[in-house]
Amino acid sequence: MRENIKKFVLAIMSGIAISFGGTIYLSLDNKIIGSLMFTIGLYIIVLNGFYLFTGKVGYLVNEKPKYLITLLITWLGNLVGTFVGARAILATRISGISQIAASMSEAKCQQSLASAFVLAIFCGVLMFVAVDGYKQTGNPIILFLCVSVFILCGFEHCIANMFYFSLGNAWSVTAAEYLLIMTLGNAVGGCLIPLTKRL
Repeated sequence: MRENIKKFVLAIMSGIAISFGGTIYLSLDNKIIGSLMFTIGLYIIVLNGFYLFTGKVGYLVNEKPKYLITLLITWLGNLVGTFVGARAILATRISGISQIAASMSEAKCQQSLASAFVLAIFCGVLMFVAVDGYKQTGNPIILFLCVSVFILCGFEHCIANMFYFSLGNAWSVTAAEYLLIMTLGNAVGGCLIPLTKRL
């Protein structure tokens, strides 16, 4: 029980870290620079051993079934963390970026579910490459490249979208449905490379 509470807290911290990334991205007009700066969130996470769903899900392939509980705790903690981060930003003088988040959220929920799923798969692949690559090399460049690419391509990252939905006050039944589809897509994408290595 204590271990699960620790995982939940570490997952909340990841959600807050992603909120940092989302905030800087929304605050910059130059989306290339913004996409690179977004990576500060993931960098904080990997440096401190926080729990991020999209950084953990790819390892499901080589873990025991009980790892699913860890993933669920992580996802829920990420949700809480991004909500806390968003509500904090809304209480500040830079809360105007919520309008951009609302517009982004609307666009995300107007695409087809198939589109959201495919774009999430692509994001999942890049997130696994980023996190696993950093674990193997210790080189943060791979984090910045992978994150920047998925943002500039418009791929769907379920945790980042938790932040955008919360910041843009865009939560609805439809938004929740899209988030679940994106979560599934991120999971599929994250597991693709590990599964291929097992062939």
